[in-house]
Amino acid sequence: MKLHNGTAEDISAKLYRYDKVADKLGSLQEIGEAAVANYTKQGYLAVESVLNEGQTEEAIAALNDLIFVDAKGAHIQFTKPQEELKELKERELAVRKVSRFVNVDERLGAISRHRPLMEVLERLLGDKPVLVQDMALLKPPHAGGEKPWHQDMAYGALAYNRAVIGVWIALDEACLDNGCMHVIPGSHAEGAVPHYAVRDWQICDDHIPVERDVAVPLAPGGALLFHGLLKHGTPFNLSAKRRRALQLHYAAESALKLRPQEYKLMFTNAMTDAEC
Repeated sequence: MKLHNGTAEDISAKLYRYDKVADKLGSLQEIGEAAVANYTKQGYLAVESVLNEGQTEEAIAALNDLIFVDAKGAHIQFTKPQEELKELKERELAVRKVSRFVNVDERLGAISRHRPLMEVLERLLGDKPVLVQDMALLKPPHAGGEKPWHQDMAYGALAYNRAVIGVWIALDEACLDNGCMHVIPGSHAEGAVPHYAVRDWQICDDHIPVERDVAVPLAPGGALLFHGLLKHGTPFNLSAKRRRALQLHYAAESALKLRPQEYKLMFTNAMTDAEC
C-alpha cells in the first residue's frame, strides 16, 4: 500500500476501517484499577460522558465567540486568507484549529481544570498533570480535512522524556462518517517512530497496520484519553455534519522537554535515512 496522496475518498477507504469500534466506559468515575491496567496495555480509554450537556454547549459558545466576535489573543488557523471570507458561514467553514484559549476564556479554562479529569490523569501519569497544549480541532461539513496517522509526541511542543496524555473531547457527535478518532491499540508500546512531511507531519502510510484500526465514535461530551505515543488519526469529514472537538495535552509535572538531538533520533529518519 503506497498511497501518500489521493482523493479524500480513496484515503478514507484505504487507510481507515470502520467495522471495529472501541469499547467505552460510562464515566470517569468508572476508571478503576482494571481500566488503568487496560490503559497501560492498550494506550487509550474511551469514556461516554466527561462533560455534561451544559458544559458542552458552553464550550461551543466560547469557541464561537473567539471565532466570530473577539479572538482575545487565541490563535485561529484558517484554510483560506481571511480577506476572502466575506460571510460568517465562509469564516466557519475555513477554520481548522483554535488554540491557546484556556487563559483567555474562563469557560474553556474551566474544562481544562475539570477536577474529575485531573484526578484520573494524575493516576495515569503517576504525577501531577500539567496542561502543555490546548486546541480545538474543527472539521466542517464536506470540507473537514484528514489528520493522518501520527503520534502526538512527534510534534515538538509535546516531545517530553515521559509520556504525555491527550484528552480529545467531542463537542458534536463524532461519527464514523464525519471524522471520529481512529487508534491502533497497543501501538504506544512499540515506541517512537519516524514521521515524514507528506500530507502532514505523519507516519508513512505504508507503516500503518490498518487491519488493527479501531474507531472511537463519541457522543457530545464523550472523550478519548490516550498515550502520547499511540498511533492515531482522523479521516476526512465527507458528511453534512460538523465535527468539533477539544484536544488538551497534559505532561507529568516532573517531565522534561527532549533536547533537539534526542527528538531527531526518536521521531525522524536520522538513524536510517529511510524515505517514505
